[in-house]
Amino acid sequence: MAKAAKTNTEDYLRMYTQMVRIRAFEDNANQLYLSAKMPGLTHMSSGQEAVAVGICEALTPEDKITSTHRGHGHCVAKGAEFKAMFCELLGKEEGYCRGKGGSMHIADQSNGNLGANAIVGGSMGIATGAALSAKMQKTGAVAVCFFGDGATAQGLWYEVMNMAALWGLPVIYACENNGYSEYTRTDEIAAGSITARAEAFGIESYDLDGQDVLAVNDLTQKLVERCRKGEGPFFMNLKTYRYHGHHVGDINREYYRAKDEESEWKTTRDPITNFGKWLEGEKIATTDELIEINNSVRKEAEEAVAYALEAKYPDVSEVDMHVYVA
Repeated sequence: MAKAAKTNTEDYLRMYTQMVRIRAFEDNANQLYLSAKMPGLTHMSSGQEAVAVGICEALTPEDKITSTHRGHGHCVAKGAEFKAMFCELLGKEEGYCRGKGGSMHIADQSNGNLGANAIVGGSMGIATGAALSAKMQKTGAVAVCFFGDGATAQGLWYEVMNMAALWGLPVIYACENNGYSEYTRTDEIAAGSITARAEAFGIESYDLDGQDVLAVNDLTQKLVERCRKGEGPFFMNLKTYRYHGHHVGDINREYYRAKDEESEWKTTRDPITNFGKWLEGEKIATTDELIEINNSVRKEAEEAVAYALEAKYPDVSEVDMHVYVA
């Protein structure tokens, strides 16, 4: 683990709990799909928890984030509650988008989550626009744009980075580099250095271990503070790994990813396990206390799933609610 930032015991335990909450949510979402209780597909973020938590713990509710099709972790890390999230996945009216968004379109405006996006790289313009709005209105807010390494092939990213650099916008582009663009290794489809692409626009860029929540949080705190002073934008290339396939239906991955590779990441680089060991080593928490956190979170998730399964569907009269035309 990286050297600890100036954070107190409560902050450390909250970061651990938030990572456990993301893992528990994803485990339950996967079971809902496998048991045919959830419509459509979902994309697991298990393994990438340190990125979402490390970044979002450095933000306020007024700061904005935009998410991806693999966005449950971002939503949880930014403050979302299990019940409303599971209701959304199951199409219930108590969901964050009244059941109309589903897994890939959850938005939680109350916590500054402008929404997940099923279009690869689709939220890059939204995050940059939020940063422009914050600068023009002098709110002091910062925007963080989450996207995967595959999205660096989208031309939109280069357009918005150019604008952000020209106008000095308070935006952090956070690339969750899990090494794969759907079913293809990213190094087989992306030439050159990802950080060099951002640097070409004069954007200060960083390569970072995305499995180390302390390193992610420490750097994000510093970049957020600098953004508030008008020193943005910034780019973070966060090396991480998704434990599941591209989506829940991607079960047999051996044709593009070795089992040994998956096993190594899970056993030696798991962000939750390694942070737990650090907490114990620093005597911030005991093994029993960490087990209690895990048990409490999993119970909360199971109760939220049970609640969502019994919750109401939206009334048919809502079919055109929130639908707008020019």
